[in-house]
Amino acid sequence: MSKIAASAKPSIRGLRAFCIAARHESFRVAADELHITASAVSHQMKKLEEVLGAQLFDRSTRDLKLSSTGELLYQEVSPLIEQLDAVVRKYRKGAMQSSIRISVQPFFASEFFIPRLHEFSVANPDIDIQVGTSDESAEKHPSDADLSIRLFRTPPQDMQADLLFPLRMVPAGSPEFKRGLSVRSGKIQSEFPIIVHETYPKAWQQWEALYGVALPGNSKSTRLDSMIAVVRAAQRGIGAALVPIPVGNLWFEEGSIVRLFEQELVADVSYYLVCPSNRVADESVALFRDWILQNFASPA
Repeated sequence: MSKIAASAKPSIRGLRAFCIAARHESFRVAADELHITASAVSHQMKKLEEVLGAQLFDRSTRDLKLSSTGELLYQEVSPLIEQLDAVVRKYRKGAMQSSIRISVQPFFASEFFIPRLHEFSVANPDIDIQVGTSDESAEKHPSDADLSIRLFRTPPQDMQADLLFPLRMVPAGSPEFKRGLSVRSGKIQSEFPIIVHETYPKAWQQWEALYGVALPGNSKSTRLDSMIAVVRAAQRGIGAALVPIPVGNLWFEEGSIVRLFEQELVADVSYYLVCPSNRVADESVALFRDWILQNFASPA
């Protein structure tokens, strides 16, 4: 790295870009959010690294990952940037508005949560809602969020955590795929390629063992790392997928995928609504929490 004067200070813009790139682990996604080019984000990150005299990202692999220094910086700076943005939003156009940031796992957000969020926004126009999505497999509440909806085996003990519902999955495929399905005496006789979500690599074996339906031993498998990709692959006839319900109900309602079997696999993880203890008493956060629980929590 080139030498920079010791008095040089990182810019707020550079730190904000760093936090967004770190959260998504992608310069491209950060560029989309900031409405600039990916090369501009990369340039800002190099300049920030030069000012700090430390490498913030590990660029040795195809995937963008934070270095140990970058991880520490993100944990400390991200809450400060979020707090600064919240203050600015309050005074935007002279209006004092409440602002809530909620982190929701991608498939839950796009298929289940965002389609109904308009109801809350219409009823509460003075509350500014920011929805962020992050890695589906991370069992932790993001430090920059007021609320999160995430999958946990055991929810955080130091935060308010409300159970929404367990992860339930059903075998699904395209209508054409189902028409070609043949089952006799508990064994699938037709070709049965499967689509595997990398977060749940043994889900098909668990479903097979639980219900005694034998999959062909030579079934071809396609492995994907996001649930949205898994469902789209099933929709296009690539194979059978285990699709979450009720999260994926819109796909079934429109008929682009159908149930192949009625038996459901209940996973060992559940969706929880999580809120840090210091935000529970906030009036706007409490109002939003109540709306989420009323609309998305299954009766006990």
